Amino acid sequence: MRSLFSTLALVALFVSGFSWFAEAAEAPPKIQVLLISGDDVAPFHDWREISEETRDVLVRGGRFDVRVCEDPLILESKQALEAYDVIVFTMFNKSVPMITESAKENLLDFVKSGKGFYVQHLASASFGQWEAFGELCGRKWVMGTSGHGPRSRFEAKVVAEHPITQGVDKKFLIFDELYAKLQGDAPIEILVEADSDWSEKTEPLVFVRSYGKGRSVHNAFGHDHKAIQDPNVKKLIAQGVEWAATGKVAK
Repeated sequence: MRSLFSTLALVALFVSGFSWFAEAAEAPPKIQVLLISGDDVAPFHDWREISEETRDVLVRGGRFDVRVCEDPLILESKQALEAYDVIVFTMFNKSVPMITESAKENLLDFVKSGKGFYVQHLASASFGQWEAFGELCGRKWVMGTSGHGPRSRFEAKVVAEHPITQGVDKKFLIFDELYAKLQGDAPIEILVEADSDWSEKTEPLVFVRSYGKGRSVHNAFGHDHKAIQDPNVKKLIAQGVEWAATGKVAK
């Protein structure tokens, strides 16, 4: 009898192990994310908090493997970038020197080759007068021109059906900075917008564009951890990064 129980236990263990390996084989590989952060304009933004909260949203989603780099010089290595599917950019380089021409070329080629770029909140203000970076972002924060009113609760509206907006409330209230007068004329598809009292215009807050064979996502939400942890913003972040990387969002 003891031998029978031992045999049954071994069979159960084998079946369980086989099932686990089968499920692991069927699971899609995780999206490889390089999150570049650092050097923001404290005390206005806590760049490390923004980085950590954004990473947390992605990791908890279960579809991403995220590595954080606090130095844009990683863009110098084309070989290092090859390991990633998407670059998530949350830094504003107030004091870090302008990246080199080779780093600029590597970033643009990374996206043109078919990969993704996701930029969040003030990060679009980076790299001064580098025009091609603004084109990559679709719209760019320009110091002295772009702006926002006092941080407040405002209504954001989803204005396009898109994989990034699936499951996001058509209208939702968010306590954040409502960015306005972002600059640029590259063709973009606006997904989320809001009416700004500061600019007296309807402003695009989440928008996308094609860039070569790749995709760029610009999300102007995300002043701090409270804004990032808003349920609708969390969906926009996770689904925005996934779409930038793959061109689709798994349901």
